Amino acid sequence: MEMEKVYSFKKVEGKWSEYWVKNKIFSAKVDKNKKPFTIVIPPANITGSLHMGHALNTTLQDIIIRFKKLQGYNPLWVPGTDHGGIATQTVVEKLLKKEGINKYDLGREKFLEKMWQWRNETGDTILSQLKMMGCGLDWNRVAFTMDESRSKAVKKAFIELFNKGLIYRGKRLVNWCTRCGTALSDIEVEYDDEKSSLWHIKYPLKDSNDYIVIATTRPETMFGDTAVAVNPSDDRYKKLLGKTVILPLVNREIKIISDYSIDKSFGTGALKVTPSCDAVDNEIARRNNLEVIDVIDINGNLINVPEGYKNLSVKEAREKVVKELEENGYLVKVEDYSHKVGKCYRCSTTIEPLMSEQWFLNVSEMSKKAIEAVNEEKTVFHPESWKRPYTLWLENLRDWCISRQLWWGHRIPVYYCVDEKGNKTNCKPIASFEKPTHCNCCNGTNFVQDEDVLDTWFSSALWPMSVFGWQDDQNNEELKYFYPTSVLSTGHEIIYLWVARMVQFGLEFMKDVPYKDVFIHGIVRDKHGKKMSKSLGNVVDPREIMSKYGTDALRFALASAAASGRDMQISEESFLSARNFANKIWNASRFIIMNLEGIENLEKDLRTVELSDKWILAELYEMSLKVKKAYESYNIDTASRELYDFFWTKYCDWYIELSKIRMTSENIQVRKQVLSILVYVLKNVLQLLSPVMPFITSEIWQILGEQKIIAESELLNEQKENDNSSIDKMKSLQEIIISLRTIRSEMNISPACQIEALFNVLDENKEKVVKENESYIKHLAKISSITFAKNIARPKNSAIAITNGFEIFLPLEGLIDIEKERQRLSKELALAKQEIERVNIKLQNDNFIKRAPSSEVEKIKSKLNEANVKLEKINENLKSLG
Repeated sequence: MEMEKVYSFKKVEGKWSEYWVKNKIFSAKVDKNKKPFTIVIPPANITGSLHMGHALNTTLQDIIIRFKKLQGYNPLWVPGTDHGGIATQTVVEKLLKKEGINKYDLGREKFLEKMWQWRNETGDTILSQLKMMGCGLDWNRVAFTMDESRSKAVKKAFIELFNKGLIYRGKRLVNWCTRCGTALSDIEVEYDDEKSSLWHIKYPLKDSNDYIVIATTRPETMFGDTAVAVNPSDDRYKKLLGKTVILPLVNREIKIISDYSIDKSFGTGALKVTPSCDAVDNEIARRNNLEVIDVIDINGNLINVPEGYKNLSVKEAREKVVKELEENGYLVKVEDYSHKVGKCYRCSTTIEPLMSEQWFLNVSEMSKKAIEAVNEEKTVFHPESWKRPYTLWLENLRDWCISRQLWWGHRIPVYYCVDEKGNKTNCKPIASFEKPTHCNCCNGTNFVQDEDVLDTWFSSALWPMSVFGWQDDQNNEELKYFYPTSVLSTGHEIIYLWVARMVQFGLEFMKDVPYKDVFIHGIVRDKHGKKMSKSLGNVVDPREIMSKYGTDALRFALASAAASGRDMQISEESFLSARNFANKIWNASRFIIMNLEGIENLEKDLRTVELSDKWILAELYEMSLKVKKAYESYNIDTASRELYDFFWTKYCDWYIELSKIRMTSENIQVRKQVLSILVYVLKNVLQLLSPVMPFITSEIWQILGEQKIIAESELLNEQKENDNSSIDKMKSLQEIIISLRTIRSEMNISPACQIEALFNVLDENKEKVVKENESYIKHLAKISSITFAKNIARPKNSAIAITNGFEIFLPLEGLIDIEKERQRLSKELALAKQEIERVNIKLQNDNFIKRAPSSEVEKIKSKLNEANVKLEKINENLKSLG
């Protein structure tokens, strides 16, 4: 067995990423002798390359898959990409613009050829980058939301919903992006705070010199006003209800009506009702049977307005309206006002609510079932706090606007019967997989397909079913075996866009939820807590991190910071620390492997000769339980930190150091015994760490001579050490050693200088443990001899360490700095006081005293007593220093 002196992560990563793919290590088939564990990847847009959000989410999914494989499950992680709708069409349009071409120059068919060409050339970029990350995906199953199979699934779902009467076409207020030229659903609108103004405008009462003042943020839409509304409980306006006002600049008569949705505290408490430009106003209009007048077109220009305003942009119209209102005495005042403004989630253009003819999906029953599924815990959120936002959103969900005025996407499979001139007949539209050949209504044979495409999230909502062939056979073996999937790992930002939609469709088409668990992680922020963005210049590119520090370092840094449901802060230092951890693993493993030379057939039945042997096995057992539990509950950060602490501190800093004496023994049996434990513990750690850091663990595992690669091994059964008291005994020894090392460090005593130690015994039980293991203290604290006694007087010019059970004197004639010793003891005094205060708070907590086991209460009381003794001894020693 040989290991290179320095860990070459690039060499190791290249070797193993190729091996896993070439040997189909993570390919899965139906195996009824094994329990499946399935994840479908959130398909990344084909516009993208790997960013830190992708790196985090895929790392977390890969960790889960690899752990389940170790547990003996039949894991499957399905890869794929999303066509991306608006985002992808925008990218290609920008590329064409550089060539001086727009999509209309090409026409729909030629433009789509360009789209497919771009997708085929660059669309799988992110998949190749996921291979670099070592993701255990089944690469035989790569799917694309617009491939032939997914297209069939979309058509099948649409036709079923259409024939049930759940999909309908109608004119309704929608969110319109004037730049993208399409409608958006409510959840595709993001809201930004913007500084604006609140204009107070007089609306004169008919046949009166009186008026009512309304306050608005959008004076340019007043041409579409069809009422003024007030709250019926607002005493200021009760006498005006039912009266008529004259709309300024237009001179059209509109009524003053009442509606309980009006906020009496906003502005003047009187609202101009513009049904075509605002969702709240539209609802008021529906309740009060008001006329709807369109005043803004799909380009964001004014229509159905006086001649001087026609075709003005919203901004131009606002300036002109405000100017004319002021000139004609209608403008009362203008206030500074900040409010949330809807923006397109893809291009950040301000959204215009417009009345538009669109396709809608009635989701009322689907939403009820999706809520029930979560309430009945058929699907469980981790953390549970995300359950409430999910259910609240579904409770208030409007019908889903599923049509988009784009060319790139799944074209709506609806066909219209047309006459010889190409005009639509009055025949009912037909939803069909292919263009119909015959109209049952009029016997016509001419049909045209609907021009719109479906919202990209429609195909994404079918993802957990479509990747297993639901569209071909709803009862196929793969679908029955792998569906529902086990867990969905995703960020909270798409709970509504995607998570809820999949639950709705899963229950609708499969009569079952699409996944049992939803693991919600936060987003990656910089070290100052700011969201990463190109404009802020704080983006950390995961590809650069992998190149600089290694993929395992990237994965470990992300995993150890990924607290469930919370955003994380990460920086260059995080990856540097993780890289150092990888080097520590390599160096420690290399040290052990070098010492295996000449040793054959390590012991299978481990013998625990010393306390340190019992202790490390007991600690291994405790760590393994915590790590497995953390993996199972998706607390990946906890698992990562437990592994780090155990390996670096307990295994390397303590056990390996204590084992070095035996490893250099001339007695081969002594060496074999301790090396057997060292290797056993190392293998356990490598297995548990392999889901997080698969490259370095795979390499070391192979060097150790294991027949199966680590990814295909089965979890070792930890050998539980019955003597759990070894942990407490070792803690006492560690406290002594750390205290002595601290003195040596603070006194600047050379490591080569051996020092005598006098142990003034305060606890006889601990004296026995320390006497039996004093070699540990001598070896790690560089102590030449230890004297145990009671009531030892402190020698002149000595340093002191006070631990639970001992007062330790180090005679340092000519070595000690009295002032430094006084400062050190003062720090110890402050810490002792803090410990006493902390324990007292616990003992004064009635809930703790009532609920905690009596043994735990006694343990806390014992700690208090020890802390008080320590405090007393520190004070005595400070006095002795003068």
